[in-house]
Amino acid sequence: MANKSSEKDILYAPWERAFKRVLTPFEEFIHHQTTSGLLLMGAAIIALFLANGSLAEAYQHFIHTPVKVAIGDWGIDMSLHHWVNDALMALFFFVVGMELKREIMAGELSDIRQAALPIVAAIGGMVVPALIYIAFNHEGAAMHGWGIPMATDIAFAVGALALLANRVPKALITFLVALAIADDLGAVLVIALFYTNELSLFWLAVSAAFFAVLLTFNFAGIRNAIPYFVIAVILWYALLQSGVHATLAGVLGAFSVPARSKYDPNLFADRINELIDRYIASRKKDDSPLTNKKLYTVVQNLEESVNGVQTPLQRLEHIWHLPVAFIVIPIFAIFNAGIPIQFNSLSDTLTHPVMLGVAFGLFFGKFIGITGACWLALKFGIGQLPTGTRFSQIAAVSILGGIGFTMSIFIAELGFMGQPENLLMAKTGVLLASLFAGVIGYIWLWFLGKKSV
Repeated sequence: MANKSSEKDILYAPWERAFKRVLTPFEEFIHHQTTSGLLLMGAAIIALFLANGSLAEAYQHFIHTPVKVAIGDWGIDMSLHHWVNDALMALFFFVVGMELKREIMAGELSDIRQAALPIVAAIGGMVVPALIYIAFNHEGAAMHGWGIPMATDIAFAVGALALLANRVPKALITFLVALAIADDLGAVLVIALFYTNELSLFWLAVSAAFFAVLLTFNFAGIRNAIPYFVIAVILWYALLQSGVHATLAGVLGAFSVPARSKYDPNLFADRINELIDRYIASRKKDDSPLTNKKLYTVVQNLEESVNGVQTPLQRLEHIWHLPVAFIVIPIFAIFNAGIPIQFNSLSDTLTHPVMLGVAFGLFFGKFIGITGACWLALKFGIGQLPTGTRFSQIAAVSILGGIGFTMSIFIAELGFMGQPENLLMAKTGVLLASLFAGVIGYIWLWFLGKKSV
């Protein structure tokens, strides 16, 4: 009866019920764990189709269209491709940074006993792929791509594992998430330290000054997102001029976001109870916040209290997660995964040292690095297997670690800027390795798993 009564009291717009019936399944699809991976896969397929079909010339012309943002004599003039990789991807790194901060403060990486195994696994999964790549490309300009096979694509890898949710322990998914997040941190450090242009000390000093302003906002208790956004944009521009890749402004901005609530949980509970009492006392028959100013004031106070008990870190991560997963990353894929495939020179492509270094580094390097690091860690008592898992499942998950799509392609763009042939070979290696890693890792885990009842 209570449910019927509450449904009866909901006020619907004229067409709202019909739209709700249409939108509810779509919303469930959007929030499903595997959706971002499927959408990313679809974007990559579209990019490959555009780069190899009748629209190939138009596709290349479009992604290299110059776009200038100017105010008077000052301006930034870059191609659409660079705007996506240098500016739009800063939002991706902003979300990655917030995930890293949350995991370090209160998540899988906060307890060293739980975090030890995935951290060790992530280190092994970065070092071995880089060494395999260097074995194929130990001299010349091609050597600069050593960081490409170090990265794991969290959306694809976790999405593939989530498809097996009823056949693998939940702790195995948690292990892969922790590993991928530690891997992301490693990739961010690699980009910051090794994939930079000629450094400008002046602009680095300016960047440091604005990062200090962000930290000052944090320590001063400023929780409004607007001041952080304004300073983060200026920080992005300063990093763009400094030679350090500008997307790191996203990570620095994320680490400055406050992770403290304004209200203590007990104070929040008392305040909510007080406001509910005021709402009931102020309400008259057929009243609404539109017609009753007292009700509207109470509702505003309720909203402020709810926002106050949440940390800005949680709130911003929640707000930005879906736009980044469903808009930013697919756009990045469309602009970067368009690889022209020339079948008449396929044998040359498949034997090119850069392609082999990336593909073998991701597929075999991740497997050997993650599995080997976990075996050594367990042998020496560093960390422990996730609850309910077997070592064979860890080995299978390490194959999924070879899915390196987003971050690997991003590092390839940085490492082979101005080297179109090496960039093409690197992207080909990323796509081939990611395809094989996803399929073989999925099949292996499916055979290892037992369907839950």
